[in-house]
Amino acid sequence: MKILIINGPNLNFLGRRDSNIYGTLTLEEINNSISSKGDELGLFVNFFQSNHEGDLIDFIQQNTDEYDGMIMNAGALTHYGLSLADAISDSKIPTIEVHLSNIHSREEFRRRSVIAHLCIGQIAGFGSNGYLMALNYFANLNHRKMK
Repeated sequence: MKILIINGPNLNFLGRRDSNIYGTLTLEEINNSISSKGDELGLFVNFFQSNHEGDLIDFIQQNTDEYDGMIMNAGALTHYGLSLADAISDSKIPTIEVHLSNIHSREEFRRRSVIAHLCIGQIAGFGSNGYLMALNYFANLNHRKMK
């Protein structure tokens, strides 16, 4: 099973951002952990990060037919990225929305996700473990399909 790991704006600055909200790990450290877990679960993972909505859309469109699942932390685009939402919808790739912080306990504008209704689930507030939880879901789904 092949899984896209997509991170949106400002996630390249993890490790520098407010550690009380986002933790202390860098995106590279998180990706290394995801890679290791993916290997352990027999999943192929491919990473992409951009601060530009159009780049995220282009990447999703270019990979639509090759991937079985997508784990996305859209960053601030979660709250207003309507063209990103269209790309997720058009891709038909089962997607899990992940957030390091609990967006539902933060500022009012962060509590609304324009992509949540397009996703099979949302994991928020568990730090980088949210990505690993999403990987486990896809691994278990793959295991169930093989039986």
